[in-house]
Amino acid sequence: MSRFTEIKDLLVSFEKDFIKFYEKGNKSAGTRVRKEMNELKKKAQEIRKEIQDIKLKAKEAEGGATPTM
Repeated sequence: MSRFTEIKDLLVSFEKDFIKFYEKGNKSAGTRVRKEMNELKKKAQEIRKEIQDIKLKAKEAEGGATPTM
């Protein structure tokens, strides 16, 4: 669950800027939120790739290649 914790911690770290932008209208905080959301996107892509790699390794360990039609 460490990957889940990474995502959760990342989101929690953005909270102050979200509040500043959405509730107080601070435009600089909006810029930071956009940057932080890009970090979140990169982390999500990294996790997606890791999941796919794990699935492929498990499939190879089972001795199965995908059948072609």
